[in-house]
Amino acid sequence: MTILIRNACIKDKSSPHHDKVRDVFISDGKIVDIAEQINTPADTIIESKGLHLSPGWVDIFVSGTDPGFEFKDDLTSIAASAAAGGYTHVFLTPNTNPVTHNKTGVQYITEKKISDPVQLHPIGAVTKNTDGKELTEMFDMKQHGAVAFSDGYRSVQSAGLLIKALQYVKAFDGIIIQIPDDQSVAPHGLMHEGIVSTQVGLPGKPALAEEIMVSRDIELLRYTDSSLHITGVTLATSVAMIRKAKQEGLKLTCSTTTHHLTFTDAEMLSSYNTNLKVNPPLRTEADRQALINAVKDGTIDCITSHHTPQNIDAKVCEFEYAGYGMLGLESTFGTLGNIGLTTDQILQVISVNPRKIFGIAPSIEIGAEADITIFNPDTKKVFTEHDIKSRSSNSPYFGMNLKGDVIGSLLSTQKNIK
Repeated sequence: MTILIRNACIKDKSSPHHDKVRDVFISDGKIVDIAEQINTPADTIIESKGLHLSPGWVDIFVSGTDPGFEFKDDLTSIAASAAAGGYTHVFLTPNTNPVTHNKTGVQYITEKKISDPVQLHPIGAVTKNTDGKELTEMFDMKQHGAVAFSDGYRSVQSAGLLIKALQYVKAFDGIIIQIPDDQSVAPHGLMHEGIVSTQVGLPGKPALAEEIMVSRDIELLRYTDSSLHITGVTLATSVAMIRKAKQEGLKLTCSTTTHHLTFTDAEMLSSYNTNLKVNPPLRTEADRQALINAVKDGTIDCITSHHTPQNIDAKVCEFEYAGYGMLGLESTFGTLGNIGLTTDQILQVISVNPRKIFGIAPSIEIGAEADITIFNPDTKKVFTEHDIKSRSSNSPYFGMNLKGDVIGSLLSTQKNIK
């Protein structure tokens, strides 16, 4: 199978073709030629105005729902959602049933045959059953394909256990991923504690729950000299602590979510939209602006969707009883185009940095396996339910005007082209 991509602006800072308009010829999953003009016949020709090409995009924190929760999403539908959003690599949290806490769970994901051009990477659990009591055999999972280690949405609460985990993974250059949430602080809070929560009459979760965990985990990282990634950063105060820690030289990286860059707690004043019920909760406008600035100055390394499918019964109910999370894989790129980030800034946090942090090499060079995303950063469109490939539909983005459109993606011999 041969594919010719014509007149595409290549966006890859590691490539000599960066920011140049080139033709790219791919044969049997390999890039065999890059030139100003290629006239070789091809099975498929991709050509349109405003075409851009970058190393495939990476989402480092997507809810694992298979096995155990296939009615929300299975591995095939997760991959379809990722492909629709332009992603070629997706990291799946271990919060499945059974939990991904041994090599068998890891292999269930890595050995799944996926037709879409997406590689699903299992995140191995830090503790058995993610119950925070006993460490797993993380090295064994690493040997069988675990990309990183985390208890997912049930972050490790014990400081002593997290110290041991950080020391454990240091031996093989592993990375621990933590959501900054002290679950002992206002565990029944439904949204950010503040003026809005008081106005709408919903129990709040204070910023303190995140601040305590960020501060604690930075100190544990300093003590162990290991590697830590904090995901779901939502506060200006958290950004300040992380910025200071990175300036000290700690091996700390972090990510925020698309929805924390888009929405604030003030959304609750107009509706009790259960699709906006997330954890960590949506914060204030000041926090949102601080997050955007932190993306621009490089303090925040990655942006992830925290894509969390929920069946209709978990969302069409009272806010108190609704499940947490929203979909995001299909809408992330177009959403980021609306918040004032340049194309280079967006690619830095969804392609360049996650690849660097987790060891996925860039790919736009002659002789490399094809691992690319094709997109137009300027296309505007209304996001609708027809854009969703998930088995669930809990998205707050329906009806929104998004800037940027995914044309397709390629991963070795597999392709997804509109």
